[in-house]
Amino acid sequence: MKKSLNLFDTTLLVAGSMIGSGIFIVSSDIARSVGSAGWLLVVWILSGVITLFAALSYGELAGMMPQAGGQFVYIKKAFGSLTAFVYGWTVFLVIQTGVIAAVAVAFAKFTGVFIPFFEEGNVMIQIVNFKITSAQLLAIAIIAILTFINTRGIENGKAIQRIFTSAKLIALFALIIVGIYYGFHTDVFSNNMTHAWDAKQVISNSEAGSSFLPLSGMVLASAIGVAMIGSLFSSDAWNNVTFIAGEVEKPQRNIPLGLFLGVSIVTIIYVLANVAYLCLLPLDGHADSTSVIGQGIMFAQKDRVGTAALFVVFGDVAKYLMAALIMVSTFGCNNGLILAGSRLFQSMAKEGLFFKKASENNKFNVPQNALILQGIWASLLCLSGSYGDLLDYATFSSLLFYIITIAGLFVLRKKMPDAHRPYKAFGYPVIPALYIILTTLICIDLLVYKTFNTGMGLVIIALGIPVYFLFKQKNNVSEN
Repeated sequence: MKKSLNLFDTTLLVAGSMIGSGIFIVSSDIARSVGSAGWLLVVWILSGVITLFAALSYGELAGMMPQAGGQFVYIKKAFGSLTAFVYGWTVFLVIQTGVIAAVAVAFAKFTGVFIPFFEEGNVMIQIVNFKITSAQLLAIAIIAILTFINTRGIENGKAIQRIFTSAKLIALFALIIVGIYYGFHTDVFSNNMTHAWDAKQVISNSEAGSSFLPLSGMVLASAIGVAMIGSLFSSDAWNNVTFIAGEVEKPQRNIPLGLFLGVSIVTIIYVLANVAYLCLLPLDGHADSTSVIGQGIMFAQKDRVGTAALFVVFGDVAKYLMAALIMVSTFGCNNGLILAGSRLFQSMAKEGLFFKKASENNKFNVPQNALILQGIWASLLCLSGSYGDLLDYATFSSLLFYIITIAGLFVLRKKMPDAHRPYKAFGYPVIPALYIILTTLICIDLLVYKTFNTGMGLVIIALGIPVYFLFKQKNNVSEN
């Protein structure tokens, strides 16, 4: 592998893979779940802190094992081949490819703002209840284009990441500055903060409309846990940089530092973006209102709170500005996901735990076969379900394996006490233990309140066990 990614590139890969479309959409759902400005910000801050805890812990593992494959390698070293395979299987089936599909569908939906042909309701093929829309076909086309570009060499993927991530960071900062500046000249933010801690949940009733359920104590804690699935999804994919360690210059330094810088930048941006929303829009709203102000953050049309916020300043042109920003954001995000994910599957193949052809590099020194397999499955997922389903499957499964990986930090401290650790996890053992505890509580919360989708995630994980034994038997895989 050619080592061509420096600290700037690793930081952009972390930030670019994290920022897709979530920050422009999910605050609306969070507002309906917790019902106040203070708790909305708490959800985003908590998600950022939890993600940063994980990134700080991963830094030690990345410094110890700076090989391509990242998290797969760490899990294998700590817990053996079976656990590592089940992780890789889940990444391929749901986590990586599911997020690639969801982000591609988001790109396509916002393309419909400019080109009505790609609007969500435009059904191209229908067989009984199975429908294929023009938006889904565009999502598949985007995955194919980015996959092809990345088969032509690491420099192509790096260039796209630099251009698109830089562009969306600049645009997001501009949105934040505009929103906060506007907030200094109106009383919207101060009104939102008047009842900042009066938590309530929107209860929808088809006959009576919407009502509010006051929240406190454990009920509030549960609501926060469920609300965090959106913000955690928006903060996910930061670990992708570990997959591509084999192509990073000075990986022992640049990966831990890139993780810290990338996650910190995104967390600050996400919190400030929500402050900007609260400066521009009232949090409370009415589902039947026809105005942006009347709908508020809670009932922004199609949950597009970013578009609604810009509308306050720019009027009708806002939907085009936000659609363009989301298209740039999701295109860059998917480039990072496609670039990095293929290296994980290549690493699995080299261990005999994936299709043998995926281990090979093409003449451009990149894993073309792994890229193509990833692209095919992600394209099929574009046709399989809604954005929300993919989000729930991917986030829950991802959280489970983050817990396992960080538990591996404790295992490897005992198992490999003398291993070279150029960076040691900040706050060990308190911060890694806090991450495990908090994330476990969130997973339990999701199992209780989003039982079907999280249960499906567990089923997919469990299916990996018999598949592992098939690969083991065929390729004579060792346990460690």
